Amino acid sequence: MSDPAPPLKTWLDWSAYADAGLGDAYADIPRHGGDLAKAVAVCINSRRCETETKGVMCPSFRASGDPNLSTGGRVRLLKAALNSDLTDPALADPRLAEAMDLCVACKGCKRECENNVDMALIKTEYLAQRYGGRGPGLRGRLFAHLPLWQHRYPWFDALVRRRNRWPWLARLTQSWLGIAAALPLPERVPVPAGDQAPVQVAGAATTRSDTGGRSGVLLLVDTFTRYYEPGIAAAAQKVLEAAGYQVRLAVPLAADAEPGRPLCCGRTYLAQGMVDEARAEARRLLTALLPQVRAGWVLVGLEPSCLLGLRDDYRALGLGDEVLELGRAALLFEEFLAREAQAGRLRLDFRAGAGEEAGPTLVHGHCHQKAAGAMKSMRKVLKLVPGLGFDFIEAGCCGMAGAFGLEREHADLARAMAGQTLLPALAAQPGAMVIANGFACRQQIRAHTARDPRHLAVVLSAALDA
Repeated sequence: MSDPAPPLKTWLDWSAYADAGLGDAYADIPRHGGDLAKAVAVCINSRRCETETKGVMCPSFRASGDPNLSTGGRVRLLKAALNSDLTDPALADPRLAEAMDLCVACKGCKRECENNVDMALIKTEYLAQRYGGRGPGLRGRLFAHLPLWQHRYPWFDALVRRRNRWPWLARLTQSWLGIAAALPLPERVPVPAGDQAPVQVAGAATTRSDTGGRSGVLLLVDTFTRYYEPGIAAAAQKVLEAAGYQVRLAVPLAADAEPGRPLCCGRTYLAQGMVDEARAEARRLLTALLPQVRAGWVLVGLEPSCLLGLRDDYRALGLGDEVLELGRAALLFEEFLAREAQAGRLRLDFRAGAGEEAGPTLVHGHCHQKAAGAMKSMRKVLKLVPGLGFDFIEAGCCGMAGAFGLEREHADLARAMAGQTLLPALAAQPGAMVIANGFACRQQIRAHTARDPRHLAVVLSAALDA
């Protein structure tokens, strides 16, 4: 008789599911995986994720019709693997590998599934299990380390620009790295969003008395905004200051090991299953920002996947209750404005006729915005602009999903996701302004249309009375 398999070591902290399914004879918890197995088993196999309903989940299932590419399909394959005494080979099963590879981590199931299966986080654990936390290869590590090499090796972007302009180089990178030759890569702007000086610990003691009784705003400038679209950060700061808020950029402490390196949420590492690196970035961010949050500052983010990852995924990194404290003070730009407007504290003077000048407007929501319920805040804030006529595009995932849509083997499926609803909606109103707060969403729209979508902050800044 063979020896029993050793306990499965998990990379993420799944203790939040410690009591899930206990006492439920129908929970069908797999034999291996501990609390991870319970997180997988919260699925009740209703197959709602395999129906064509409004919402986000499951993008790859919607585009392909393959039930293995639904949340429930992935759960069934994962359960089979975690019930095997040879867990490592079972996790490498080709059917499971394909199903997890084609999960775009949209977080739709975290909101739309009856039991809120977090398949995006399960995918991070799966990748960490498969690749030992190192990332899935050169291309995966290249995408994961994007924030680091943008800071340390800005000259690298010269290669990106040449790749975008020289078809032969694009074909070479497709053969070598598997990056789709037909799609442009984002290009770094010459002057990224500026940083303030590193914060001294004593300097974190600013209170509401310094801000006229209001919360001061710590503006979290993510990697994508900082290096590719810094005008968004400038527009957000303009709007917040016009509304009377003191704004401070979220920067490292002076005592940080690398005080000159911008803070990073670690999202790119989580997307590639590199949990240790993500945890290190999260700990660094937590150390820098928690003292200021405790002093009454509100953390406001511009990129949905970054800010909401901090509020949601950080709880699985094993950093203690402090991440919950930081998460409670973290809001998306639109969430903060909507909250302040509802409380009667928001004072923004928009130009007369600014809404009419903008013309018809289409709004595409990032999947994580939808999963967090933040589209309600978008609606409330857009209504503040007099005369602005806007419609929300009822679409699922745009398909770019971080780096997913840039990968050679995924580009066609990503284009199919966009082609289901998003691209037809844009084609139906060719003259409409497009608002999309997600960086990947804007990249996907630019890649497949002649449109130039804008972040909400840019639209509000343009509408302000000078």
